[in-house]
Amino acid sequence: MILPRNAQLWLPGYLGAALRSRRQPRSIRRVWFTIADHFEPFRGRAELEKARSRVASWSLAWPAIASRHTDSAGRPPVYTFFYPEEEYHPALIDPLSKLARAGIADVEVHIHHDREGEQNFVDRISRFTETLHSRHGLLHQEDGQVRFGFIHGNWALDNSLPDGRWCGLNNELILLRELGCYADFTLPSAPSASQTRIVNTIYWAIDDPKLPKSHDSGVPLTPGSSASGDLLMIPGPLALNWTERSHGVLPRLETGELAAHNPITRKRVRLWLEFAPMIGGDLFLKVFAHGALEPNARHLLEGDLDRTLQLLVDECRQRSAVLHFVSAWEMREAVMALVDMQDEAVSFAVGGLKS
Repeated sequence: MILPRNAQLWLPGYLGAALRSRRQPRSIRRVWFTIADHFEPFRGRAELEKARSRVASWSLAWPAIASRHTDSAGRPPVYTFFYPEEEYHPALIDPLSKLARAGIADVEVHIHHDREGEQNFVDRISRFTETLHSRHGLLHQEDGQVRFGFIHGNWALDNSLPDGRWCGLNNELILLRELGCYADFTLPSAPSASQTRIVNTIYWAIDDPKLPKSHDSGVPLTPGSSASGDLLMIPGPLALNWTERSHGVLPRLETGELAAHNPITRKRVRLWLEFAPMIGGDLFLKVFAHGALEPNARHLLEGDLDRTLQLLVDECRQRSAVLHFVSAWEMREAVMALVDMQDEAVSFAVGGLKS
């Protein structure tokens, strides 16, 4: 059998979950769906005018797409832009904050760094979150602290690449917790060597500040669980797609990516619903994109996002599952409400919604 590179990291966990699923097929009551975009308007060393154009494409096209789809509560989809600290420019954030005020988008934190040291990381995140909150009215507050969702650049969370590049901090999970991070949405990162052994599971990671990649294992969340840790990990689905093979030989690696090179299909949506993390009868589906790049933007905004949302609505309807379109923040709120309330049958509010 020929498998994608670095499959030895995640394949055992994946196969175990697949076997359990076959023995006891999933009974999905609710689906919580969010899109987490690694949104990088200056990617490829773009000039400001090009970056503005990339943002404008989304600020113009996304409202029309969002207006065409609703979830089981009649709410439109919410697109979460994880914006890189190092690419901050107020003229690029303002259009995204306008989408957020319209209730169809949100903005969270993305960062690329490479062994600049702990204080540099702390200073950058602190300044950025304060700017997003005070100048642009973004991010959320909890217990008097500004909170943010996080995606690590180059997938290198907690110094997880073998060569130590693109991070350098073995205590990054602790630093993120102290800075106000409410959850990490980096995973899955396969086929990167930064991929963890634990897959398709929402879990608490506990940092060992002396070692890298502490999130390689963790404590899974269950209804009524009292577990806690340094960083809540909310990954997207990771699976092998044997029907839509890569290059005709390898099974295509399904990571929940929306991109021009991997158009959406019904088979992909069904794999998401088969392998995305669950807590009790609630399924949490996070997909991701690099939507600022022109090939991906054209593909997504000119049809693939419409197809993704419609296929998801159809598949949930066939399963008699309640579908909620949520932001990254609201997904975390749903996770914690489900865990804290213990009784899975209780209706609870997330972002003003009732299940």
